Amino acid sequence: MQALVYSGPGQKSWTDVPDPRIIDETDAIIRVTATTICGTDLHILKGDVPDTEAGRILGHEAVGIVETVGSAVTTVKPGDRVLVSCVSACGRCRYCREGSYGQCLGGGGWILGYKIDGTQAELVRTPFADTSLYLVPDGLDDESVLMLADILPTAYEVGVVNGGIRPGDTVAIVGAGPIGLAAITGAKMFSPAHIIAIDLADSRLEAAKQFGADVIINPSREDAETIVRELTDGLGADVAIEAVGVSDTFEMCTRLIRPGGHVANVGVHGKPATLHLEDLWTRNVTITTGLVDTWSTPTLLKLVHSGQLDTRSFVTHRFELGQAMEAYDVFSRAAETGALKVLLHA
Repeated sequence: MQALVYSGPGQKSWTDVPDPRIIDETDAIIRVTATTICGTDLHILKGDVPDTEAGRILGHEAVGIVETVGSAVTTVKPGDRVLVSCVSACGRCRYCREGSYGQCLGGGGWILGYKIDGTQAELVRTPFADTSLYLVPDGLDDESVLMLADILPTAYEVGVVNGGIRPGDTVAIVGAGPIGLAAITGAKMFSPAHIIAIDLADSRLEAAKQFGADVIINPSREDAETIVRELTDGLGADVAIEAVGVSDTFEMCTRLIRPGGHVANVGVHGKPATLHLEDLWTRNVTITTGLVDTWSTPTLLKLVHSGQLDTRSFVTHRFELGQAMEAYDVFSRAAETGALKVLLHA
């Protein structure tokens, strides 16, 4: 088969590799019909995830058809159409039994495209198939479902839920890329008074308006802290969601937040960020971090199926699977190309 292979920082190729095979009785082999590229894949290519080995097939999001299953798999069968979650869950360890699948101790967690070969390929081996794959309801196409593999549950769980958004809140989302837009989508479910999107790219701010932000700020031209305080009687945002993964945006969130507010970090940080406790220690600010657990995926899948959640608007560019190198080029230059999510289809 062919796949997108990481060969070290800055190096990747679309090349021939051996077909995956069943290793454990809980495995399934999935023929990929749609996959996408995540910002985390770009972090790996930059060298921000140094324990990713050269030779690894990248990708952790897919929709596909079950080809074969191990002898212990009972919930899916060959021919089933499934969503491949970005997080694998053994289902038995302490964390899985608590619903914290991202912290799985039994060999799961975020492993696809990181510790084992991933989904940017014609075929992918998925471990723990019974607890890591989701049957796709009839009537939903690949494009409608694919965003539930990662960005929507990530933004919802790590940003919206961890941030404790309540009706009437002012929510500042720093970063209007795919995760930031997914955070806007999730935040709207809780009826905040204001959703503020902050980004340096005007194209992404325009996208944020279309997704539901009622205030947009480009900090290269406007003072975000002043605008947020003017909207909140001088206090600051109730919830600030960091959706970029760099020190400057994290520190901005800690400046935007009101006393007693909540900073929810979603971005993937490849370098240290300064925590200004000298300013924060008296302000009762809560800061949370997190890796997605995907406990929300079944609920989000129901909302898509019922028409209450629209995911198709995230996809701005479409490519065939064999055009993965071109898709990476477009996605990596998002500020120029306007790319939000790219769809690679078989």
